[in-house]
Amino acid sequence: MKAVVGFGEIMGRMAAVGPLRLRQSRALDVTYAGAEASVTASICNFGGVGRYVTALPKHALAEAAMDSMRAVGIDTSFIKRTDYGRLGLYFLETGANQRPSNVIYDRDDSAVAMTPASGYDWPAIFADAQWLHLSGITPALSAHAAEATLEAAKAAQAHGVKVSIDLNFRKKLWRWSDELQGKALAGKTMRGILPFVDVVIANEEDCSDVLDIHAGENDVESGELDISHYPGVAQQVIEQFPNVSKVAITLRESLSASHNNWGAMLYDGASKQAHFAPLDQAGNYRPYEIKNIVDRVGGGDSFAAGLIFSLITSELSDPAVAVKYAVAASCLKHSIKGDFNYSTRAEVEALMGGAASGRVVR
Repeated sequence: MKAVVGFGEIMGRMAAVGPLRLRQSRALDVTYAGAEASVTASICNFGGVGRYVTALPKHALAEAAMDSMRAVGIDTSFIKRTDYGRLGLYFLETGANQRPSNVIYDRDDSAVAMTPASGYDWPAIFADAQWLHLSGITPALSAHAAEATLEAAKAAQAHGVKVSIDLNFRKKLWRWSDELQGKALAGKTMRGILPFVDVVIANEEDCSDVLDIHAGENDVESGELDISHYPGVAQQVIEQFPNVSKVAITLRESLSASHNNWGAMLYDGASKQAHFAPLDQAGNYRPYEIKNIVDRVGGGDSFAAGLIFSLITSELSDPAVAVKYAVAASCLKHSIKGDFNYSTRAEVEALMGGAASGRVVR
């Protein structure tokens, strides 16, 4: 099997213990995480081949970050080691009930933010690859990171490698330009990358925030979504970017920080059909009810990984099956601490088949 490549930033994740607030916690749980790294980790855990490309400084913390990827089988041989920059960090406070989770970023001047596109050996990276996954988080870090993301997409396309991107708008980032900030900078930058993309992934808000494409009168803060609007959103994305063949939109209804309803839509441009998952026995959309979330960070990345893996696996590649697999994979991630999804393909397929009781497997 050829490699699925992720390009982006892996960071130290500094999480308050349990449900404590950061100002309460006198110890922090340290793991390593990043959107694209989480995707490649899932690919490996599903049985695929994952490769991660980033830039990291030459010190022990960066080695620990690489060890966390190697532990799940990710190929780290194309990671650029630098004598400049730092390891980015993010601090996580896990929400509960009506108190939302909160993230504090500490990512300025990280190695990947300071490395230009020319610092990566793209021909070697894509020589034996079949897919590249990107996100809207990495180009939000710096002009260099945005340039490298664009160059990665161009190089992948030139090598016949499929490209997916999760729009992933992060309002706390996108401040590296003196001329534009926030949504305006995100929109301009991402519109430059999207002509080189095959599959677009977004959540309920990303298309609005990044592309100014709106899902009717939906209010994501209300915890209720009218799914009838989303095929039209996907159609508009494909109309603006005809190179895009599929658009996936995750559908999260946040009833509280601990209780979400979770599902997704995959729109196939070739057939002009929208496929929703999960479905009830009558074939109607009925989201998973996740009532006791352990960790929702990385939920979208686990969906992206499930979608990529299913689309490159012949028996899962039908769009209706692919979105079903992706949603089941991401549903399981909500039960796992940390950003990486340690669910296996067998576990995902068991949930797809209806094994949702949580009974002990003996």
